Amino acid sequence: MNRSNSIVRVSIIGILTNLALVAMKMVVGLISGSIAIINDAINNFSDALSSIITIIGTKLAGRKPDKEHPYGHGRIEYISSISIAIIVLLAGFSSFMESVDKIIHPNEVNYTTATLIVVAMGVLVKYFLGRYVKKQGEKYSSESLIASGTDASFDAVISLSTLVAALIYLLFHLSLEGILGVVISFFILKSGIEILIESLSRIVGERIEGDLSENIKKRINSFPEVKGTYDLILHKYGPERIIGSVHIEVDDEMTAKQLHKLTREISATCYKEFGIIMTVGIYASNSGDTLFSQMKEEANRIVADYPEILEIHAFYVDEATKSITFDLVVDFKCDHREQTRDEVVSRLLAKYPDYQCFAVIDDDFSD
Repeated sequence: MNRSNSIVRVSIIGILTNLALVAMKMVVGLISGSIAIINDAINNFSDALSSIITIIGTKLAGRKPDKEHPYGHGRIEYISSISIAIIVLLAGFSSFMESVDKIIHPNEVNYTTATLIVVAMGVLVKYFLGRYVKKQGEKYSSESLIASGTDASFDAVISLSTLVAALIYLLFHLSLEGILGVVISFFILKSGIEILIESLSRIVGERIEGDLSENIKKRINSFPEVKGTYDLILHKYGPERIIGSVHIEVDDEMTAKQLHKLTREISATCYKEFGIIMTVGIYASNSGDTLFSQMKEEANRIVADYPEILEIHAFYVDEATKSITFDLVVDFKCDHREQTRDEVVSRLLAKYPDYQCFAVIDDDFSD
């Protein structure tokens, strides 16, 4: 079963489960007169709606790339999780308003054994459903399923608070439905905000996971011709489509034929082992001259005096044009990037006045 079908299957389980809970809780809530149980039923209905959104989003995201969307439609899944976050926020706000009204205008509640059994069943069902859906979401890298699973887990807490309020009412004739509802509402709102922020962050573009970038660089560096791997950039167009680029440093005496073979092998390896469509660029490395090595070591010594410079790479000396070129990876926190670059260039030219020097400022895209 492919990823899309698996997500749809999990979502259908969520829809059927939530609709069954809606029916039971709505009947019990109307009979008992408990606004908390009725709100709980409405919340379960919103969960069923979330699962429907997940199915629609997954199907749309699975469409093949086309002329208008050459990178595919995978980011629709992030939009789906945003929609679910909005539903969670609306449910939290609605729960808060109903709870406040319950505090201001309390009403007589008629709890029965059947009422308590139904609510207790709801707690268990939502708890295990939440764990199951979230685990499947992590398994299939589905933001929507993870959001739905998180929401279901909070619903279990809501149902549990309703059960506790019912028991306290039966034992002490003290109504805490409204107060507990307000507390739980804040947790629901917090969850919705976190889901929304995380989804928006993925759409904006997040930093590459440290383990992934390190593993990719380690694998590329395992090719004997590669002297270094730099400028790794990945763009995620949904969980299943990642496009990236990287620069490798190689001996400047390699032929075009050798470079073609090497870059093709690296691209194929990245796709096979990491599922990434990788474009490979080239940095040349000077070979066979002691002076070039000394110049590179001098540049490294200078850069070491600047903690805001995280890395220097692509260092190359063209003797024919008497020019030195290199890239500087500068920390995002540095607010004087050009000044730092100019100081490094000036110090290097003071050591080698017969040369020109061109330095490019790189961003810290990956570890």
